[in-house]
Parts: sequence; C-alpha cells; structure tokens
Amino acid sequence: MDNNYCLILAGGNGSRLWPVSRTTRPKQFMDLLGTGRSLLRQTYDRVARFIEPSHIYISTNIDYLPLVREQLPEVDDVHILEEPVRRGTLAAVAWGTVVIAKKNRQANVLVTPSDQIILDEETYQHDLIAGLDFVAHHEKLLVTGIKPSRPETGYGYIQMDDEHAVAPDIYPVKSFTEKPDAQFAQVFIDEGDFLWNAGLDFFNVEVMLSNLYRLVPEYQVEIPRMMAEAEFAAPTLVPGFFSSLPNLNIDISIMERSENVCVQAGHFGWADIGTWASLFDDAPSDADGNVLLNTPAFLYDCHDNVVRLPSGRTAVVKGLHDYVIAEEGEILMICPREDVSAMRRMHTDTKFS
Repeated sequence: MDNNYCLILAGGNGSRLWPVSRTTRPKQFMDLLGTGRSLLRQTYDRVARFIEPSHIYISTNIDYLPLVREQLPEVDDVHILEEPVRRGTLAAVAWGTVVIAKKNRQANVLVTPSDQIILDEETYQHDLIAGLDFVAHHEKLLVTGIKPSRPETGYGYIQMDDEHAVAPDIYPVKSFTEKPDAQFAQVFIDEGDFLWNAGLDFFNVEVMLSNLYRLVPEYQVEIPRMMAEAEFAAPTLVPGFFSSLPNLNIDISIMERSENVCVQAGHFGWADIGTWASLFDDAPSDADGNVLLNTPAFLYDCHDNVVRLPSGRTAVVKGLHDYVIAEEGEILMICPREDVSAMRRMHTDTKFS
C-alpha cells in the first residue's frame, strides 16, 4: 500500500510582495517568473511526479477556492481543504493530518508551501522521497534544510548535530533560530552546521497527532474533536470550531518544542519567494544585476533593481539603483529595495490590500 501523502499549504495572503501579491490574488496563484504556470501549479506538478495525485491535498482560505479550482481543475473538491479564517500553519496542518489519518492511519505526510523556487527537480524528488522513507521507519518529525549561500536575515535557520547522523544526510536538530540579524546570520555561515529552514516538513500521522496532543494544550481538546468530526464531515469542510483555534505556527509550536526532530540536508537549489529582497537574491538577473520578473524593459544606467509590471507593460527607466518597481492594478510602487519598513508603511497608508 502506498502510504505517501502531501499537504500543500496555499492559504497565505502574500502581503510581503505587495502590491503585486494582493489579498484577492496572492503570490501562490501568480506566475511571477514567467514560466507559464503559477507557483501553486508548479508545486502541484512537482509533487505529483512522486506522490499519487489522489494522495495530494490542498489547504487554502475559502476565499481562494475559485483560484485553486481554476488552476488545478483535475483536483476534486474532496482534496481541497477550506479554511474559513486564517489560523496559522498549525491549524491547517492539524486538520490536514486528521483528514489524511482518516484515510490511512499509516500515512507519511510531506507538508510543503506553495510559493518556492526549486532549481533541481530531480534532486528535490530524490531528497523528498528519502525524507518520507525516513519518517516511515522512525518515530520522528523531519524538516528539510538547505546549506546557506549568504547571511540571509529573512530565513529561519536550523542547527544540526552533524557529528551524529541518524541516516544519510539526516541529523538530530540542535536548535532553531527565526530570522536572525545580519551579524548572527554571518556567524551561522561561519559555523558551518546551520541550514536554512526550507519549510518542508515530514511526519507519520500518528507521530504528528501525538505531538499536537502533547505539546499544544489547546489541542488536547481539539484533536479528539477533529477526529470525531472527520468521521462524519466532508473533508473539504473544516470543523465549525476551526475559527476558535489559536493562531499558531507549526515551527514554533511543534518543530521547535518536540524532542524528536531531525533535519535533512537538502541538495536541490531552493529559494523562498517571500519578499522583494529574497526575489532579488534568488531570481535570475541581467548583467547589471537587475531582476526583470516577466517584464520587458529598457534600462539605462540602472543596476540591482527588481522590476515587475503587468502583462503588456514595458518599463523604461534611467538612473535607478537598488529599487523595486512593482505595479499591479491601480498601484505602482517605487521604493528602495532594502527599505522594508517603507513598503509596509505604503501598504498600510494606501489601504489597498
């Protein structure tokens, strides 16, 4: 029996890539790099190469159901889990785990975001199959990490105990650190035993349910309720009490607290499309360091910019360095690339979500 399953998380609003990523159509539903496929479509196709499509579930906010159905028409409603409100990754993973456990109590689950760049899909497939095999034979949680290429402050870091491998490329976790400042990020690079947290989690459903029940007090009541609800409700409809769940992150609530967590050193090219800065660092650029996201442009004396305009628009720019030029709908934003606080202020002040 094939026990491998996948839960794709596609419910975020992508606010850090405003104004291109909007509440009505966040980044996972967009083709930011001009591949002809949205990030969600790419994620699904990538996973479906090694996991049976009938074993793939999508968790998304109820407002995005039309977008999921439009972009993944082959996925039936039973495999789309509706979130009536955003309650963080923990609630989405908990309900997805319960639904999958209802189908198969021996299931091994890969949880993946829907907004990542994967450069080497063959190695990605090899590593993730190895991760699923590991949790099938060990009562542990597993997260994939990537060797850092720069002192990135926008990613989480995982310190591995690289002297005590428990399987090929898999090590006990020493510590987690969320988005360090530049000084600590450089220390992590120099130490050599830190990996970027790629947000790819693996677990057997029984192990995850046990950790949820043991580590999150609120779930000592909610997990039995979820299990009972799953016996009768259509999986596409989350329990009515979903809205009352605490807004928690799976990394902070489970991965960083469990004593049985390992990290897999992944070897595929990876980037998280989280911010304009991360896109600048990881997307292809021209000879002057300008990142043109599916946008034709004539640039004169310009370097190290990120440019993203709607289809049919062309950028003509002179003398701009280290800026983001991004347009979507009624909003054109021009802002220094590193000034994240200014971008947040623009988003708040304009009240265009």
